[in-house]
Amino acid sequence: MDFNRLSDFLFEALSLKRTPRTGYQFLGKGKENVAQHSFGVSVISYTLGALARTQGIELNMERLLTLSIFHDLAEARTGDLNYMNKRYVTSFENEAYSDAILGLPFEDSLASIRKEWDESLTMEAQLARDADQLDMLAELARMSAHGFHNADEWIKYAKMRLKTDIAKGLCEALVLRDPDGWWFLKKDEYWVNPQREKDPKD
Repeated sequence: MDFNRLSDFLFEALSLKRTPRTGYQFLGKGKENVAQHSFGVSVISYTLGALARTQGIELNMERLLTLSIFHDLAEARTGDLNYMNKRYVTSFENEAYSDAILGLPFEDSLASIRKEWDESLTMEAQLARDADQLDMLAELARMSAHGFHNADEWIKYAKMRLKTDIAKGLCEALVLRDPDGWWFLKKDEYWVNPQREKDPKD
């Protein structure tokens, strides 16, 4: 086991915590790094996968989450290119990804993940790709709810990129729901009496 190679891989992957996403410069508001985005995609992917299972759709949750976690790994080497950048700049993402995983004991597994993401033929890949869009949609919906209406135009086009019915259904709720609603559900209980009463059974 080459722990030095594994350490290099981890330092590279963790550098995504310091790699900014660049679309916000065109939106005019917001800031996020690639690792924050990948976390959001992973949580949303799990949610979509769980919903799919309740509808009788069989899928491999581990593979779905692996797709989500590593879908932007190449950006540790290429940086994040937004939609405007991609019209004019060629990024060799597949080569960057291949170099990033070269020599790892799980190289073949992650190479397979990249191929699945690119081809987008499996339910896992389609849900992960939709989660990629939904993470951005949730952030745009939050901005819109807080009065930044430039986000509304972006929401319209991001919705058009969704492929699965499950993601489209969740999207409709996300863009209409108050993003702070979870915090305000029980104002008296949470704000007037913030201390939870101890259960006598404890």
